[in-house]
Amino acid sequence: MSDSRADGRLSDDTVIEQAVAKGTALGGAVLLVTVGLLEAFQGLSAVAGDDVLVLEADYRFQLNETGWGWIHLVLGLVVAAAGAALFTGRTWARVAAMVICAVSIVVNFVWLPNYPMWAISIIVLNAVVIWAVATWKPEETRPR
Repeated sequence: MSDSRADGRLSDDTVIEQAVAKGTALGGAVLLVTVGLLEAFQGLSAVAGDDVLVLEADYRFQLNETGWGWIHLVLGLVVAAAGAALFTGRTWARVAAMVICAVSIVVNFVWLPNYPMWAISIIVLNAVVIWAVATWKPEETRPR
C-alpha cells in the first residue's frame, strides 16, 4: 500500500498515523523534559546525601549513593535537553532523543532492583518516546 495518492497527497491512513506520531512525539518531548528534571533532582538528592534515596538491594551492579546520584543527575540533564531539542522536530534532535532514551532504558534496567516501579515507569515512557520519534516524519506533516 502506497503512502500517497496519484495526485501526490498523502493517504488518509498516513495522515492519521503521522498526526498520532507527531502528537505522541511532542508529548514525549514534554515527558522527556519532565522526567529528565525529576531524574536530575533525584540524582541531586543522592549526591547531597539526603535520606530520600535508600539503597538496600543486593545486586551485581551495586553502586554507592553518590555514584547513582551522579549518574541520575547527568542523565537527567541530558534527557531534559534532548526533550527540549525534540520540540524542533529536526533529525538530529530526533536521533539524539532516541539514543538518550535507549541509554536511559539501560540505566534504569540496572537501577531496577533499587526502585522497581520508578524504573519500570521510566523504561515504558522511554519506549513510547522511541516509538513516537521513530514513526514521526515531520516533513510529511508540514504544509506544502
